[in-house]
Amino acid sequence: MAMRKPEADDTLSRMHRQHAKDKENDRVETGSFPVVARKPKRTSSLDANRNKARLITNVFVVLLCAMLGYGYVIQLNNTRSAYETMSEEELTRLISETSNQIQQQEQRRDELQEQLNSLQEASDKQQEAQRIAEQNEQTSGILSGRLPAEGEGVTIRVTHGSIEAVDAATMFSLIEELRNAGAEVIAINDVRVITQTYIADGENGLICDGQTLSSPYVIKAIGDSQNLQNAVNIAGGVGSRLKVKFGAEVDVTSSDLVKIDEVASVPQYRYAKTVE
Repeated sequence: MAMRKPEADDTLSRMHRQHAKDKENDRVETGSFPVVARKPKRTSSLDANRNKARLITNVFVVLLCAMLGYGYVIQLNNTRSAYETMSEEELTRLISETSNQIQQQEQRRDELQEQLNSLQEASDKQQEAQRIAEQNEQTSGILSGRLPAEGEGVTIRVTHGSIEAVDAATMFSLIEELRNAGAEVIAINDVRVITQTYIADGENGLICDGQTLSSPYVIKAIGDSQNLQNAVNIAGGVGSRLKVKFGAEVDVTSSDLVKIDEVASVPQYRYAKTVE
């Protein structure tokens, strides 16, 4: 019995040492238990990677949604514009075409402006030419006796004469003195005096352009009234001759408005033609 007790004690002591050693081995990471010692760390790393990937995906989705929402808002605010749907190449082509159209329109505008200036200049020249033509027509009409006239002038009244009848030469001299004094328009009785006017002696008095003039002779002249009056009344002039030689009465009346309604008929020319 005494011998069995030490063996039992030894066996129990070995079991305690083995158990303590096993517990120590369990607390210390050694190469004997590689899987048990590293398994918790590997699980934590995979979870961290998954969480990081999930976060990045969420951020990307949020950014994508934000960009899509922003684009949608812009598209809603520009529903009338189709430029947002165009590609960069299409926009470049559109800008180039627009620039060419602008250049063509500016060139066309310059051409139209030049034509407008030419038309205005031509219109001004035409209007000026028309004005000059009308003025020349009026002047030539008055000078040729085709148009009536009025203006400042004198009215001269000459009787037949108590000594002898006034002859054609003296009456023609009176007309010439009035012309030399600046008379622009002259009429004697009912006859308009023009460049072709002639005065002749007739059996019953004077004949002017084929018409017989009866006494008293009334001469109307348009021009400077003072000069015309002096031309008739000058000493030794035609007025004095009419009084002294023929015994005629000469009365000169100046006026601011002398009307000459007598007009001459348009002569018919056989050889002369208007130059066109």
